[in-house]
Amino acid sequence: MTKFVVDASVVLHLASAGAKAPDAHELLAPTLLRSQALSALHEAVHRGEIPADVARAVSPTSGGCRSGFWATPCSGVEPGTWRTSWAGPRPTTEYVALTQLQADAFITLDAELARSVKGIVEIGSIDALT
Repeated sequence: MTKFVVDASVVLHLASAGAKAPDAHELLAPTLLRSQALSALHEAVHRGEIPADVARAVSPTSGGCRSGFWATPCSGVEPGTWRTSWAGPRPTTEYVALTQLQADAFITLDAELARSVKGIVEIGSIDALT
């Protein structure tokens, strides 16, 4: 089983497409995923990128997410994660620390974030989840 840490960009992409990660993968995320995903949904609706009814359907608070990601157990950040995230030459995100401690790769659709953590963790492709 491959373990991937995914951020809100990946979860929202897959959820809005009605996609589901293969059972051969375990998806992990820090607990802040829910609040980041809700914020991203709100912003996308107000920019006109997605209709409000689609946002409500994939919202982690709706209970009706087609993809089932919100029901997927996500590992919270353990105390050691904070030490790991600040141990390198520059601070990294909770996603990166979680990847270092528990996963095989980090998947994000944020190209700038992916570039900034290159060499710190393995970056996976969205194609691995579809």
